[in-house]
Order: sequence, then C-alpha cells, then structure tokens
Amino acid sequence: MSYILPKPLTKGDTIGVIAPSGPILDKDAILRAKSFFEGLGYNVVFSKHTFSQDRYLSATDEERLEDLHWAFSNKEIDTIICARGGYGALRLINQIDYELIKQNPKNFCGYSDITILSAMFLKRANLITYSSPMMKGDFGAEKTDKYTIDSFFDALSHKEQILEAPVVNQQGRAEGIMWGGNLASIVSLAGLDFIPDNDFIFFAEDLNEPVYKIDKMFTQLLNIEKFRKNIKGLALGKFLDVEYPEQLQYLFNQIAKELNIPTVSELNISHEDTKNTIPYGKNCVLDDNKLII
Repeated sequence: MSYILPKPLTKGDTIGVIAPSGPILDKDAILRAKSFFEGLGYNVVFSKHTFSQDRYLSATDEERLEDLHWAFSNKEIDTIICARGGYGALRLINQIDYELIKQNPKNFCGYSDITILSAMFLKRANLITYSSPMMKGDFGAEKTDKYTIDSFFDALSHKEQILEAPVVNQQGRAEGIMWGGNLASIVSLAGLDFIPDNDFIFFAEDLNEPVYKIDKMFTQLLNIEKFRKNIKGLALGKFLDVEYPEQLQYLFNQIAKELNIPTVSELNISHEDTKNTIPYGKNCVLDDNKLII
C-alpha cells in the first residue's frame, strides 16, 4: 500500500481551522493562534461552525461534517489544523466522503480525539496526516513551546526527525509506517476495518488512565490478529497522571517480551506542552533508542 504525502507547508499558504470534536470555550486562545500564524506569514480562515456548540460537541454532526468536507474541498486551503480534541470524531467516520479527501490531499493536523480521523484517513483515503499540536492548547497558548513549534514546522516541511527515547524497554531495529496515536481513541475503532495493511511502528500516548485500563486497551488490540501480525515496534510516548508508573513500565516490558519487538518509552509524544509532531503513516525506523522519521 502506498500513501499520499501532501505538499510541504510554506509561507503564504492558507490554514483552515475546523473543530470536529469538542466545543471552543476559550475563543481568545484560537484568536491568539490565528495571530501566531499570521505573524509568520500564513493566512488563517475558520470554518463556518468553528465557534458553535452543541452540548459537549463543537456543533451538530451534520455541521461538523460540513466543515470537514469544506476544508478539504476548498481550493484555497493548503493545511487543516484542528482547534482541539475532546470527543466527537467517532460520530463522523461512517459519514465522511473519503474519496473527496483522497482527491484533495492536504496536511491535516491534530491529536487526542483527532487520532480517530487520522487513522481513518490513512485507511480509507491513503492520506498521511500529522499527530501534531492544535490551535487552542498549543499554538494559542499564552506562551508557545519552542520545541513543539520547531518540531511542527520541521515535520510539515518534510525534514527528517530523530527522536531519542529516555527509556529502552527492549533493544532492536524495526521498520514500518508510523501508526497509532491516542490509545483510547485508537481502541474506540475496534470492530471496524482500521488497522493498516503495512508493517507499522505503533506509537501511543494517553492521560488520566490507570495502569489496568492501559493494560486492558493494549490487550484489546493484541487480541486482533492483524494488529499482532503487522506491529514491528513500539514507540511509546507519555501516559500522564499515572498513579503507579513502575507498573506501567512493567506492562510495557511484558508486551515487548511477548511480541519480541523493539520497544521504547517516554518519548515527547503526549498531551503535555512539549510534544513532537509525528507524520501519521510515513515510513520510519526504530533503532534501539532512536526513532527516525
């Protein structure tokens, strides 16, 4: 399977902002993000329903779907950055026009709940996307994180990134596409045809999940034959607010041993302010403590 890598982000491009998940309760943060990009020489436009709200969602399913299709079909938009995560992407995946996305490949950026869209765009539209900072919590922060910003622009300009993991759970070398993202979001796709046909390095992160639930989610994935067949390495980010971190590392060591694959953890892939941008679906190499993308 070959995948589509959209053209690099360059100054003068137009960035489209959509909110396919939770509502924007802090409009000032989004406007700060707009100013941030405009100050660097980009144009920023908002979808029709970016600042709407429907209960715990940014808008109704129909409105969020309309905004998503608008962003991909609008010829003036070069890159799409999601406003925030939360919940809502799962409600859209069976209504999305994946052929429209395939015929209009663009940089698509976000993480957390947005993982669901990245996974399905890769599977059904062959589109490489980006697990990346978002408008509200990252680009719209009162003080942006330089490491995070640099990684974002490096990734979207197609520069090679070398991430060094603080923890090596099992040594070795593996190759495959980068696939995974927010663990709870990936697991929510179980029951659908969502796992890549290619060999992959599984990257994952989460927050506010106890170790036994992380164990449960990994076990659910490992019970899927195709997952076990295609996974060639584990590149684990940070699982925030875990009460017993030593139990978590024990779990990762167990999984690495069971699968006999190279495994690293504590990468800067997380919900923290400091994070790497990961090309979702791009070929990579995991070599001992180095992840080369």
